[in-house]
Amino acid sequence: MIKKLMTAVLGTRHAREVKRLQPVLDQIKVQEERLKDVDEATLKAQTVAFRERIADRTRTVSTELAEVREAKHGCADPTERDRLERRFHELEAEYKKQLEDALDELLPEAFATVREAARRLIGTTLMVTGREMAWDMVPYDVQLIGGVVLHRGRIAEMATGEGKTLVATLPLYLNSLTGRGAHLVTVNNYLARRDSQWMG
Repeated sequence: MIKKLMTAVLGTRHAREVKRLQPVLDQIKVQEERLKDVDEATLKAQTVAFRERIADRTRTVSTELAEVREAKHGCADPTERDRLERRFHELEAEYKKQLEDALDELLPEAFATVREAARRLIGTTLMVTGREMAWDMVPYDVQLIGGVVLHRGRIAEMATGEGKTLVATLPLYLNSLTGRGAHLVTVNNYLARRDSQWMG
């Protein structure tokens, strides 16, 4: 009884989460409108522009990190080496935080770029695991929300056929912009081969 009353007043956990993520979804849609009329070269240039923005945002810490790493490797004094090691770990944590902030800032633009690229591919025929397949997928709003959830390191539960592969492309693209790698783990060998060809 109390549980039903709480759900009626507060809504389901899913509904609350969707409501909380709605501003991000709205930002993605604003960026998507901006991208609808750009030419192919401009759309492709988004990736380079995103990487440059990340590099600009992290340049100072990245440079100091490289300097401390170099000094640490050439240091013979154990006390100084320990100090440099501590400083290295501090800078590394700061660098990761700056990367995280930069990716969160880029998320609406990056997700809109993936969505626009998918929209432009509709009707394109591709060879996937030895068969011709026509591209017919553009991420729905709920899939964009799933991508945001995955990017934030949380679990997004989706049933068979709800587009997990398409959802995964969103945070994979965004996180690959750092140049540090982005990995997707699956237990199904066929789907791994198919989807890497399909989405790659």
